[in-house]
Parts: sequence; C-alpha cells; structure tokens
Amino acid sequence: MMEDSYVETKVEALEDNRTKVTVTVDAADIDARIKKTYKDFANKYNFPGFRKGKAPRPIIDNALGAEAVRATVTDDVVNGTYPLAIDDCDLYPIAKPEFDETDLVEAGKPYTFSFTVTVKPEIEISSYEPVEIELPAEGTTDAEIDEQIDALREHYYSFEDASAATKVKEDSYIDLAMKATDDKGEEIPSLTTENRPYGLGANLFPAEFDEQLVGLKKGQTATFTLDMPADPPIMLSALAGKTEKINFEVEVKVVKKKIVPEVNDEWAKEQMGFESVEDLRARIAESVTSQKADMMPRLKENACLYALAERVEGDVPEAMLEDAEASLIQDFFQQLQSQGMTFDVYLAQQGITPDQFKEDVKKQAEDMSKQDLALDAWARHFGMEATAEEVTEEFVKSGVEDPAALEAEWRSNGQLHMVRQGVIRTKAVKDIMDKAVVTELDLSKKKDEEKKPAKKAAAKKTAKKDEAAGDEPAKKPAKKAAPKKAAKKDEDVEAKADDAE
Repeated sequence: MMEDSYVETKVEALEDNRTKVTVTVDAADIDARIKKTYKDFANKYNFPGFRKGKAPRPIIDNALGAEAVRATVTDDVVNGTYPLAIDDCDLYPIAKPEFDETDLVEAGKPYTFSFTVTVKPEIEISSYEPVEIELPAEGTTDAEIDEQIDALREHYYSFEDASAATKVKEDSYIDLAMKATDDKGEEIPSLTTENRPYGLGANLFPAEFDEQLVGLKKGQTATFTLDMPADPPIMLSALAGKTEKINFEVEVKVVKKKIVPEVNDEWAKEQMGFESVEDLRARIAESVTSQKADMMPRLKENACLYALAERVEGDVPEAMLEDAEASLIQDFFQQLQSQGMTFDVYLAQQGITPDQFKEDVKKQAEDMSKQDLALDAWARHFGMEATAEEVTEEFVKSGVEDPAALEAEWRSNGQLHMVRQGVIRTKAVKDIMDKAVVTELDLSKKKDEEKKPAKKAAAKKTAKKDEAAGDEPAKKPAKKAAPKKAAKKDEDVEAKADDAE
C-alpha cells in the first residue's frame, strides 16, 4: 500500500469520544491491486488447459467465482489502509474499529470505505501550576540510622522469665502446658503438651484461644471450649472434619520477657561483624544514602504522577480502563511465569483472595489511566509534540537489528501512535518533575505521628501523598526509562536489616 494512494481522508468527531474516518483510495491503486491479485491466483491455483500463471481473467472468474478477486482486493485495501489512516490522522484509538457496510471494489473506480473508532478523550486537569510533593531528604539522618540499628537489634532478641506477677498480654510470649480433647472427650495428642513455647498473636490458634489467656499470670489456668473454625489455623488444620468442638485446659507455666541486645562495640563486632558501633553506623549511612540516591528519581516521579492525577476532571472511559486492566494482568502473569510461581501460591503468600486481587488490579488500572490522561493534558497545554526524528530514535534505541524495518512494520499495523504517545508523555513527566515544588519529608517524625492514636480518619488526599512518597506506582506511562535497581553498597547490613524486618 503506497502512502500517497489516498484521494481523501475525512475525519468526523462523534459523541462519546468516537471518531468516524472515511477513506477514499485512488482508482489507479485499485486497478493495480486487481491486476496483481489475478496474477497471484493464476500462480496459486491449477486451471485445466493453462500453464501456471497463464490463466486469463474469465477462466479465473469462472473457476473461483466472479467476485472472488474483488472480495480479496476489498479485504486487502481495507485491512492495509485503515491503520495508515489512523496514524496519518493522529488518532489515539482505545478500542478496535467498527467498519461500515461497503460494496466491493470496481476496476477503474476509486474505492471509499469508513470506520468508527473510540479514541482517547482529551480530559482536562484542574490546574497547570507546578505540583507540590513531599520527598525524603537526601543523605541519611541519625534517626534513620537509629531505626536501622533498632531493626537489627530486634533480629537478635532473646527471652528471659518475667516476674510471677506479670500478666499475659495480647503480644506476650509464654510457656504453657495444655490438654486438649475432642467433642467425644478423647485426648488430641497433637495439641496436648507438658511444656510448649507460644507467642500470642501468631495466628497459630484462633483469636478466641488467645483471648482466654490474656490477663493470666504464672501458674494460673483457663478451661474453655472452642468451635472448630470453618477455616482452621495451622495448629488445628489436621483436625478439620474430625471434631466439631475442642476442649482446652491451659496452664501458663511462665511469662517471658523479650530482651534485645545493648548497642555496644562488643555486639557490633561479635554479632554484626563490624569493628565498632561507629563503623556499623558509618556503613549503614553509606547504604541508606546509596539506596536513596538510586530511588529518589523514581520516588519523585511517582509523587508527581499521583499529585497530577488528583487534578483529573471527568471519568476515565471504560474501554481505556479495560485496556489498562488487560495490560496489567498480562504483565503480572508473565512475571509469575518467569518466577516459576503459580497464581494460587502468589495469593497464599499475599494473603488475599482472587476477588481482592481483581479489585486491586482495577484500582491500579484506574490510577494508571488517570496518570496517563493527566500527562496528555499537561502535554497539550504546553504544546509538547513528538517529531518524526524522535519517533525514529525510539526504534534505534530499541536495539533491534533493523530499526527502519521495525518502524515500517509498526506504521503498517497502525501502531506508531503508541510510540508518539510515549515520547510526548516522557517529555511531560520530565517537565513536571523539573517544575515540582518539593518539601523534605521527615520520615522519623512521620512514623512517630503514625504510632499515635488517630483522632479521625485520614483524608484521601493525605493517603495519596503518603503512597506517592513510598509506594510503587500502579504502572508508569509508556516509554519512560526504568530506574536502575538500588545498588547494594553494603550487602551484609541490608540483608540483616531485611531479615529483621
């Protein structure tokens, strides 16, 4: 299909973000296609009395049907031309086109066909002023180092017996003796024990089990009966279907006190492998500073995108949401496959149900779509465009052997608008980040505030700012460079800190 074979391309805006495109193809192009198709058929099929490729048109029409060639050419014209029309008209479709009924091509006449496609809406945002965001301060504060050391200390805790007057609390560790019987009064060996360490709140038993122990002291007992849960925790899972009730007699043997190590040079050297506390703090500072430097561009980008998305006015089209959901799910399952993990295992690790997973994907798709539309609005407002040279450069940067051939393939498939869109959104992101008003966020104060009882429910806007400062985004707009993974400056410190958490 020649790019200059159009006689006319007409674009008509309809309601609900739909656009009608009418394309007229040159009569000379139609004749050339008809001639080529007859030749192809003559070479493809055997016609009695004629050598390969020599059968005349009447013989071919008689054997294959009078409209066979015209129908083939019509399909080729429509399928080969509409993607080019989409790109030439700078349309950004978010759904497959719907074609109007048309006649077959005729020799010596131009051919006209039309289709309707739902395109990306031009939604506005409430403000084009620079976004205001909060980010952690660069470098490392003493409070952040202390937090890392506290996490390491928690990893090396030990227990000692508390005083006999100490009461069991919701998060206590205890030693207990226990006798358990089923609904027939028969002892359950797997639960009965003379002495077993147990941590309340670990979800090994139902929450009602822990509630019966809270408030007891050393030597005190509790006798109670629990119904067998429909979804039993790990300690009761083997009893599912075997008993409807479990009778417990539990004695608190001792209440334990958690002891975390003192931060001194001896601990730093013997437990952590550093020369001193000073050396440990210096290495932690290096690690945190390095991680921040690697993460800061991504954190800033996320914060800007979330802040900008809050300015979106209007609803995201359903077709756009469905496309975003499909993209997220495809990427997700490709990652699962590459990790050799099943969907059921993933759900179990995350502790969520399939319905919760679907809702999460829907929320991510909405966030991603709003961010994309907000970037498009920003780019329109400030006149950002993608030049042909910039689009070509994207294919060069892809690293393929023949970038020009790949670009031609994308054009013939009507996909170049995706590359242009990516280039424009990348420009918008950079502009937004350059103009952003950044306030340094004191994470230590923030965490202290989070520990305090909330006086009222947090507003959505605040929640989004928190999310922007520390969470991963739903998905970044197309064609933005992925940040490098955080460098592991001090692998020992990081690994131990991760374990502690």
